[in-house]
Amino acid sequence: MNKIYLDNAATTFVRREVADKMLSYFTDCYGNASSVYSTGRDAKKAIEDARRQVAKALNCQAAEVFFTSGGTESDNWAIKGAALANADKGKHIISSTIEHHAVLHTLEFLQKQGYEVTYVKVDEFGMVDPEDVRSAIREDTVLITIMAANNEIGTIQPISEIGRIARERKVLFHTDAVQAIGAIPVDVEEMGVDLLSLSAHKFYGPKGVGALYVRKGVRLEPLMHGGAQERGRRAGTENVPGIIGLGAAIEIAALKQKENAARIAALRDDLQQSILENIPEVRLNGHPVNRLPNNLNISVKYIEGEALLLMLDLAGIAGSSGSACTSGSLDPSHVLLAIGLPHEIAHGSLRLTLSEDTTREEIDEVKRVLPQIVQRLREMSPLYEKENHHVH
Repeated sequence: MNKIYLDNAATTFVRREVADKMLSYFTDCYGNASSVYSTGRDAKKAIEDARRQVAKALNCQAAEVFFTSGGTESDNWAIKGAALANADKGKHIISSTIEHHAVLHTLEFLQKQGYEVTYVKVDEFGMVDPEDVRSAIREDTVLITIMAANNEIGTIQPISEIGRIARERKVLFHTDAVQAIGAIPVDVEEMGVDLLSLSAHKFYGPKGVGALYVRKGVRLEPLMHGGAQERGRRAGTENVPGIIGLGAAIEIAALKQKENAARIAALRDDLQQSILENIPEVRLNGHPVNRLPNNLNISVKYIEGEALLLMLDLAGIAGSSGSACTSGSLDPSHVLLAIGLPHEIAHGSLRLTLSEDTTREEIDEVKRVLPQIVQRLREMSPLYEKENHHVH
């Protein structure tokens, strides 16, 4: 068991009070929410309470919230659903080069079905320029999909500005807000989005449950066909305990957002400063200011990210080198390549993401251990030897 867990962008722990709320829906109030008898009605009422909790956190109507199995399904449904429902208007979609694979692979699937996708580039900090989005819009553009905040480098995108452009040009706008909820304020009105994806396990809720916000009046083909659950838009017996957990978690996340962000960002800044001052030839990835409060992504020259992770693991520290969904792949992250890092530097990336439980002592321990690990790995690296040969 890792003593120090710094991979909260991959998943968070479930809050004790969230788990407690869920428990009785496994054992006592276990009815199928589509049934007419009281156990079913109780489950149904609990789902509707959770829907109101999500709506309040997002500043929308409860009727605009649909429960899904997580961020991946929400992204798939938003993108495929909007593309199919609006195919008569056009088959052009706009996205960015740094989206999560749940978005990129969905777009690749649609490209095989005859859709055309324009991928807007990002700057060296991983930021999308709203003007690039504006100039990519065509007569046949049916959807813009840009993430609220990047899962790897933490850069927060100018969603409200893109939202205004989408509104002006009457194009549907979806944002993958999976990393943003709980970390930064998320308000669908202020952002001007029509569709928004979220996932409970990123804000101290359970895995396997998420939601999709669908603005009233937006046409969306269902992704799942079957029964009449979720007002006929998303078939499948409701995951009652999961939905209860999502509702409880998002309510707490919204309440604690400001206070948590300030405390976590202070710890993160301290760690970042220490690393940049004490380890030579390290670069910060992502925007220095407009980034998620808990995210620190660095590239350490002359060493492999995988080796760094293994050594940290031996020291009792859990981190990540890219997004969790690609941890089995040895290709450097598409996000780091998109911000212009050469392959060899992108390979040496380390992402440390803090939680509200991260302590000052844990950060001090990472500050102590990391420079030693980097030094040891560099001493074994032929690249480092070659580059620094002239120094000896």
